[in-house]
Amino acid sequence: MLKPLKTKIIKLSISVISLLICSTIFAEHRILVFGDSLSNAYGIDKKASWVALLKSRIKSQNINASIINKSISGETTAGGLRRIERILKSDKPTIVILELGANDGLRGLPLEKMSSNIEQMINLSKTYNAKCLLVGMHIPPNYGLEYTKRFHKVFTFLSSKTNSELVPFMLEGFELNEDYFLSDLIHPNESAQPIILETIWKKLKIMLTS
Repeated sequence: MLKPLKTKIIKLSISVISLLICSTIFAEHRILVFGDSLSNAYGIDKKASWVALLKSRIKSQNINASIINKSISGETTAGGLRRIERILKSDKPTIVILELGANDGLRGLPLEKMSSNIEQMINLSKTYNAKCLLVGMHIPPNYGLEYTKRFHKVFTFLSSKTNSELVPFMLEGFELNEDYFLSDLIHPNESAQPIILETIWKKLKIMLTS
């Protein structure tokens, strides 16, 4: 009697382990895009935005993930910090694409405060069991060479300090080409959106499979 019982227990244990492994492999990712106008389709059709293209990419590759876009045009890191915990609680993302800081730079706000705000948002994301993909930016040199350099270094420094993944520069590859911008020469147009997607996808795809 003991041998058949032992066999049943072993089979049951294997079934439970297999179920747990499958649950891990096929667990749904919830990706929160938390940014400003660069992620909120400013001045373009929302269907052409990099976030919309990301949704299509995920669907076409049969990746078990959903996208939650809570980006707001004009948002600063201070505004993001005020909002993010409520969103983390309600939407329970597993990955946060944090794309904030550009408006701080364009307004010449103190970089120490910007850095503190971003670091707090990263740490809050971790508290709610979400990995963070930090999206870096550059600002025009007319803000002064020292401020411009220090601005970009905030992202690389925080990525290292918090052990977060980093996209070094969101507009990599077309930042000096006016053909990829709206008339304000600040916001990327529809032609730029697929390039932005590929830049972010390089890091995001690794996070989705790790």
